[in-house]
Amino acid sequence: MGQTFNDHFAAVATSYADFRPTYPAALFTWLAQIAPNRNLAWDCATGNGQAARDLAVHFNRVVATDASTAQIDAALAHSRIEYRVAAAEASGLADATVDLITVAQALHWFHLNRFYAEARRVLKPTGVLVVWTYGVFSVEDARINDCTNAFYQDTVGPFWPPERIHVESGYRTLAFPFSEIQTPQFSMETAWTLAELLGYLRSWSATGRYIAAHAIDPVDTLAKELAPMWGDAQRTRRVSWPLSVRAGRVGESHSG
Repeated sequence: MGQTFNDHFAAVATSYADFRPTYPAALFTWLAQIAPNRNLAWDCATGNGQAARDLAVHFNRVVATDASTAQIDAALAHSRIEYRVAAAEASGLADATVDLITVAQALHWFHLNRFYAEARRVLKPTGVLVVWTYGVFSVEDARINDCTNAFYQDTVGPFWPPERIHVESGYRTLAFPFSEIQTPQFSMETAWTLAELLGYLRSWSATGRYIAAHAIDPVDTLAKELAPMWGDAQRTRRVSWPLSVRAGRVGESHSG
C-alpha cells in the first residue's frame, strides 16, 4: 500500500455508481447489532456511497469519506450522510466519537499502519472496525462464466494493480491487528441483464486503464461474444460473488 493516493476510479466513477452490486441487507443488520451504539458510523473509502446508504438505515449519522473527488461527486445525497473528501488515514473526525467503521472493497488501497492508528483514534473504546471484500464473480451459465473469467484474467488482467491479490485472497493475507469477532456467512448475488453485466465490467478500474492504454473498449468485443450465448437481451441471469468479512473491536487489539 503506497504512501500517496492514486485515484484508480476517477475515469469510471459514473459507471461505478450505476453498476456496482449491492451488499446484503443482513450484513448491515448485523453491523448495527455489534456496534456499541448507533449514533455515528464512518464509512471509509465510501466510493459512490453504496454502503453508506445502507448504514444510514440503522445509524443516526454516517460520515462517508473518500479520497477521490470524482467518487464523492457521483454519490447520492442522503439526509443522514455527510460526504467528505478525505484520505483513509486522515478522516478529520474527532477522537473517540465513532461507534462503527466500515471499509467496503477498499482496505487493500490503504497504508495499513496509518489507517489502523486513525481507526483507534476515532473509535469509541468498544467501537468496531469491519472490513469486507468480494472476489471474482460467477454467472450461472458455464459458457458465459468461462468468457467473463477470461476477460478478467487475460484481457484486463495485466491492468489490475498488484493490490488486487488481496481481494482475491479475501483479505486473509492482510494484517488485521484486532481480536476478531466471529462473522456470519453472507451471500452476495443479484440478477442482471447482459447490459447490466457489461456495465459492471466497464466499472472496473482495470477496464478503465485498458481503455486509456489502447483507446479501445474491450467490453465491446466481449459483448459481441456473449450476446448469442445470453439470448434475449432482457433475460436476467444470476450473478454471485464470494463475500469475505473481517471484524474486530478497537479495545481488543493485538500485535498479530
